[in-house]
Amino acid sequence: MPLKLYNTLTKRIEDFEPLNPPEVRMYTCGPTVYDFVHIGNFRTFMFQDIVRRYLLYKGFRLRHVMNITDVEDKIIANARKQGVPIGEYTRKYEQGFLEDMATLKIQRPEVMPRATEHIGSMLELVRRLAERGLTYRGDGSTYYRIAGFPDYGKLSGLDASRQDAGRADRVDEDEYSKENPRDFVLWKAQREGETSWDSTFGPGRPGWHLECSAMSMEYLGETFDIHCGGVDLIFPHHENEIAQSEGATGKPFVRYWLHGAHLIVDGQKMSKSLGNFFTLRDLLERGCDPVALRYLLFSVHYRKQLNFTFEGVEQAEAALRRANDFLLRVREIGDDVEGDSEFPARVEVARRQFEDSMDDDLNTSAALAALFELIRDGNVALEEGRVGAAGRDRILDFFRGANRVFDVFQVEGEQLDDEEILRLIEEREEARRERDFRRADEIRDELTNRGIQLEDTREGTRWKRRG
Repeated sequence: MPLKLYNTLTKRIEDFEPLNPPEVRMYTCGPTVYDFVHIGNFRTFMFQDIVRRYLLYKGFRLRHVMNITDVEDKIIANARKQGVPIGEYTRKYEQGFLEDMATLKIQRPEVMPRATEHIGSMLELVRRLAERGLTYRGDGSTYYRIAGFPDYGKLSGLDASRQDAGRADRVDEDEYSKENPRDFVLWKAQREGETSWDSTFGPGRPGWHLECSAMSMEYLGETFDIHCGGVDLIFPHHENEIAQSEGATGKPFVRYWLHGAHLIVDGQKMSKSLGNFFTLRDLLERGCDPVALRYLLFSVHYRKQLNFTFEGVEQAEAALRRANDFLLRVREIGDDVEGDSEFPARVEVARRQFEDSMDDDLNTSAALAALFELIRDGNVALEEGRVGAAGRDRILDFFRGANRVFDVFQVEGEQLDDEEILRLIEEREEARRERDFRRADEIRDELTNRGIQLEDTREGTRWKRRG
């Protein structure tokens, strides 16, 4: 069956048909690097990773862009407190995010542009909007005039005339002068001591919404296939992206909008004041297995709220032990074992159930159910001696395919020896010296996927096996 996705724009599940098959162009909102990323954000990044991986599983060619927001109010304020340039401040957290992605086995997109390196594209977008009469100046800042874009609200379903002005931007409305409280800032006038860039609109810096419109269209074109993010970004961020992009081009911006639901902790919203706020690093320090965390984060359908608990982490660890114990037993079957000639057909039923579930708006929970039903039936068949070499090969092939999407099962079993690990690390270092960062990232991802965790330090690269 074709892949079907729930499109926030149309409010219905639709067959996915890319503009230029088999190519898919996808943009996913990345981190704002003012601190280490918390697990609520990683629930969204995990959903985006499952989208990416399943598109590749389906045979599509993917051009995936994820932005790095490295200029924003909190970044500027925190960098000023520390007395360092914003670039120096953000690099620590950007690197931390990339390391956390690798720990959770989240694949890197093809392009990860920084906002500060695309100011020219943003200013060009503001210029195009100005030519169409969609901007105005106020106290040195440049604003988007929502009244000039009749389709405003089509993503969120909100009536533009009744929107809460206090939600119109990341800053309080009285920080900048607006003709209408519903309007949002495109180019913020420089304030004393702030990082700024020169422009024909005066010295300043980009508004948050402007960044994603400019960078997505620069790398993916004025109309592209998929835009992903958390539900909290539907309004105002994604609504404003549509207004900016379509206001400038007169073309549809994105064809399929996908949004993931929130993560809560022990039934409550995650909050530092409640003591239930966790970064990935916090959870690792508490002894959580990163593979179990990965499993837990995608185990619930992306459009359903996920309740994170430490009991849930333990249950994920137990599920993975059950799966990996089964795969170990399967791998031990000898080539001369005949088994039941009908069992391979049972594996194909599971494969169809897995693919049908994933084709149904990426229903990961149903896909996992298909896997564990096979494990249940397979364990019974193993006890009865009905899984022969043919069944073994069919099972392992199926789990290899599922692992291309989920990447949590120990299908192969063999471990890299120390010599091979050191050889790959040296190859990675050589690639970095040659500025072949794509190859360096591929090697890091390969080691991560095979249970080897890297840590880059001033003294060199350290490694350890994940338990």
